[in-house]
Amino acid sequence: MTTAAPASAASAPLWTLDGLRAADPVLGLALLMLVAILLAETLHRTWRLPRICGHMVTGAVAGPVMLRLFEGLDLDPWKPLIDLAIGALLFELGTRIRPRWLLDNRWLALSCLLQALLCGLFVTLALGWLGAPWLTAAVVGTVAASTSPVIVLAVTHESRARGQVTERLLMMAAFNAVVAVIGLKVLRIVLASDTGSPAEEFTHASISALRVISGSFLLGVACGFALDRLSPLVRGTPAMPVLQIALVIIASMLAAQWTLSPLLALLVAGMTARARMKHALTVEPHLGSAGAVLNVLLFICLGLLFTLEGLTTLWPWVLVIVLARLAGTAAAIAGLARVSGLSHRQALGLSLALQPMSSLAVLLAADTFGWSSQLGGTHTPTIHALLLATTLMQVTGPIWTQLSLRHLARETNDH
Repeated sequence: MTTAAPASAASAPLWTLDGLRAADPVLGLALLMLVAILLAETLHRTWRLPRICGHMVTGAVAGPVMLRLFEGLDLDPWKPLIDLAIGALLFELGTRIRPRWLLDNRWLALSCLLQALLCGLFVTLALGWLGAPWLTAAVVGTVAASTSPVIVLAVTHESRARGQVTERLLMMAAFNAVVAVIGLKVLRIVLASDTGSPAEEFTHASISALRVISGSFLLGVACGFALDRLSPLVRGTPAMPVLQIALVIIASMLAAQWTLSPLLALLVAGMTARARMKHALTVEPHLGSAGAVLNVLLFICLGLLFTLEGLTTLWPWVLVIVLARLAGTAAAIAGLARVSGLSHRQALGLSLALQPMSSLAVLLAADTFGWSSQLGGTHTPTIHALLLATTLMQVTGPIWTQLSLRHLARETNDH
């Protein structure tokens, strides 16, 4: 019977569930992309929802949540392509960040730091109060401090948002993602350490964090300089996005090989290229049409990774994570709104726009899509609550961001 089942599945018509499950993975993903594009466009035209919601919902329906056409780990062979899609968006985000703004407005720099710290601290304390082990609570708080830079960039692209709140949103999303990546690397070293000496663990983690930060920064600067030197050779030709994608691949691969942070390296590469080339640097959204295809695939795969298992029992923990993130973000931004140049309405809009939660900090550090298995030594129910909260905030977060930019910040031009 074990051999008959696969044979019958393989002979089933393609339009049946058994036929789709037995289909070639490339064909399956191509069909998913077709459905995702049509659904996204329908939702956008009917209810003006962000298109990436349609992409993620398509993945969720096809994944373990409903039809089980794909399992999360079936996507592991596709992870290099997904990492490339993330890398392209991170590089593009880096080109839109102006570090000089942080130097000119020190209160803005402080609000970026305070937002990441309070967001992580509030989640950590709330989970500790619920009874989670403190080290696991700190891991969840570190991941929860990160806003998804790829989601906020996709939403701002689609809504054509421009203005102070939008620029701060992108700046803070990049900043807290970097903080989450570095903090998570430190905590993973502590979790894996068996020295038993807190002083040795702290020293080892600190040295590793400094190596990651400095190495990723230097790699990003080198890639930014390389783009500056090579771009005159292809400027004004269709090869420019190809050159940019090639450098994104090189930076991502080198960062992974040298156990650095691809996220930090690509952000720095984009910032360096912008600082060196200024208006001579032209970056197409998603780095061109090939990047746009990868972008759709990225959000479909995020939907495929969604989970609702255990929500009925873990919902209080999930709710606490979501509310603690919102409270920490709002406290940091509202507390420094006036001195940093924001009105209360803009501060509220920015706080809500920062709510799309991200597993990016772990995904870029993991070898597979089973990223929760990378957090060995942690309390399993707490990590599962984090997975559920991430699912909730990734699928609804784009709506929060879009509504905040449109109705509170009033910086969109998507009518």
